[in-house]
Amino acid sequence: MRPVALIFCLLLVVQMFAANNDLEARRKQLNDLIAEQWEWNLQQNPVFASIIGDKRYNDQMGSSSEQTILAQQAKDKDFLKRFEAINTAGFTQQEVLNRALEIRSLQEDIERTDLKLWQMPVNQMNGIHLFAPQLVSILSFQTVKEYDDYIARLKQLPRLFDENMANMRKGMANGLMPPKFLLEKVADQAAGIAAQAPEKTPFAQPFDKFPTSFSDADKTRLKTAGLAAIKDVVLPAYASFAKFVKDDYAPKGRTEVGVWSLPNGNAIYAFNVRRSTTIDKTPEEIHQIGLQQVAEIEQQQLVIAESLGFTDLKSFRESVKANPKMYAQSREQILDLYRQYIAQMKPQLPKLFNTLPKADVMVMPVEWFREKDAPGAQYQTGTPDGSRPGHVQVNTSDPTKRTVITIESTAYHEGVPGHHLQLSMAQEVTGLPPFRQHGFYGAYIEGWALYSERLGKEVGFYKDPYNDYGRLEDEMLRAIRLVVDTGLHYKHWTRDQVVQYFHDHSAIDEPSVQSETNRYIAWPAQALSYKMGQLKILELRARAQQQLGDQFNIREYHDQVIDSGALPLDVLDQQINVWIAQKKAATKAQ
Repeated sequence: MRPVALIFCLLLVVQMFAANNDLEARRKQLNDLIAEQWEWNLQQNPVFASIIGDKRYNDQMGSSSEQTILAQQAKDKDFLKRFEAINTAGFTQQEVLNRALEIRSLQEDIERTDLKLWQMPVNQMNGIHLFAPQLVSILSFQTVKEYDDYIARLKQLPRLFDENMANMRKGMANGLMPPKFLLEKVADQAAGIAAQAPEKTPFAQPFDKFPTSFSDADKTRLKTAGLAAIKDVVLPAYASFAKFVKDDYAPKGRTEVGVWSLPNGNAIYAFNVRRSTTIDKTPEEIHQIGLQQVAEIEQQQLVIAESLGFTDLKSFRESVKANPKMYAQSREQILDLYRQYIAQMKPQLPKLFNTLPKADVMVMPVEWFREKDAPGAQYQTGTPDGSRPGHVQVNTSDPTKRTVITIESTAYHEGVPGHHLQLSMAQEVTGLPPFRQHGFYGAYIEGWALYSERLGKEVGFYKDPYNDYGRLEDEMLRAIRLVVDTGLHYKHWTRDQVVQYFHDHSAIDEPSVQSETNRYIAWPAQALSYKMGQLKILELRARAQQQLGDQFNIREYHDQVIDSGALPLDVLDQQINVWIAQKKAATKAQ
C-alpha cells in the first residue's frame, strides 16, 4: 500500500473511532440526564416515590409553597435547555423518543406553572384535604420505621395546609377561583374530618392493627404517638382549613361554572385540552365528534332495546330506571360484582395478550370521607415489586340508587384488561427508563381502559343484554363527556344544560349524573381523554388489520400498544405505523 493510501486509511479509522466515541458520549449524556431528572422529581415528590416503592423519602411530604413551585419551574427550564442541546444523530428509536418525551413533559410543566394553576389547588375531588387521608391506602405499613415515617408525615400536614392556603389567597387576589358551590363542598369535606374523634379518622387506621412481629412496647408507643399527632396536629389543621374555606375562600368563588370565566380561562382550557387529548383537535372539533358518537351509540342501544321488546330508547330507559332489579341492594353486593367480573376475565387474558402482569389486583370501597363526590370507581397502581397490589376503589355510597348494569364494563375498565393490566405492565417492562414506566398520558391510559371494555364482548362476556346495554351506557357516558365538557368550558353551557343533556341521552343514575357534572366543572378537559383515546386505539387497530390482512394478530397489536408504556396519542400513532411497516417488510422477506 502506498504511504498516501495508508495515511488516508488511518485517518478514516481515527475518524470512525472518534465518531463512535462521540455517539457513546452523547448517549451517556442523555441517559445520565434522564436519571438526574428522575431523581430530582422523586426528591420533589416524596409521596410519589413511596407509592412506587422507593422508601428513601418516606418521612417527607414535599412542599407546595410558591417559592418551591417557582424553584421547580426554574429547574425545569434548566433541564429543558440541557435536553434540547443533546444531538440525537445515530441514536436508537427509543432513545430519540426518550428525549422527545422529556422535552414535551418539561414544556407542559413550565406552561402549567405560567398559567398559575397552582393558585387553585383544591376542589371537591382533589386537594390536600382529600389526598392526605388517602396515604393510608397507598403506603406500606410493614416495619416500625414505616410507622415512624408516617407519624413524621402527619406532623407536616399543618405546613402543607398553610402553603395551600397561601396559594389560594394568591388565587383570590388574581381572580383565579373555582366555583363557589364546589368550594362549599370542600369546606364540608374538611369539616367532616375535623369533627371526627382521633381514633375514628382515616388517619388512625394503621394503628388499629399492627404486624404480629412488632413488640408490645412498639405497638403501644406507635399508637400513642400516632393518635397524639392526629389529635394535636392533624385535626386542628383540618379545622383551620375548613374555617378558612368556609368563611374566606368559598364566598369569593366564581359564580360561572365554565373555566372561560377566569381571567385567562380560554388559555387554561386550550392547555388542558392539549394535555388531556395529546392530539391536535380544537374544542369545536371535539364537540362535533362527541355529537356523532352519541348518535352512533344510541343506534346500537336501540338494537338491544328492540330485542327486549321496546319500540324506542325513551321507553326502554324509563323501564330501566323504574326496574328495582337494575339497582344494587347493598354496598357489599356492588363490591362482590366487581370481584366476580374481574375474576371471570382473568382466564381469558391469554386470548388477547402474549404477556400478562405479575401484580395482583384487589377491590375495595372508596373511603367514606370522599365517597359523596368521588367517581363511581377508580384505580390506584400497586408497587412495581408487587408488595402492594393494585386497588380498584369502588364508590358504594347510596347503593340502592346505583344501577348494576354498568358494573361489568367498569370492572374491565378499572381492573383487567384495563387500568390494572396496562399500568402494571408498564411498571414491569424492562429496558425503559423509570419515567417511561411510570408515565402518565390521560388519553392513552383512559383510552386504553375504555377500549378494554369492548374486549370483554370479544371474548364472549356481556351475556346479559342489560349488561351489554350497560356497556354501551358506559361508552355513552364518555361520548357525552366530549359534548358537555366542551359545552361548559368552550360554548358557555350552564350546569343545568349539562344535566339535561345527560337525561336526554342516557339512563345514567342520578348520583352519577350529579357527581359527573361537578367533576367536569372542577377538572376542565380531563374527561375528554377517555373517548379520544379509545377512538385512536380503535383507528390504529383498524389500520393495522386493513394493511396487514392475514398477518394481523390481536395479541401482537395489544403488545405493541402496551409495551412502550403510556404514550401521547400522536406518538402512539407513529409507533404503530413503524410496527406495520416492519411486519410488512418481514412478510416480503420470507
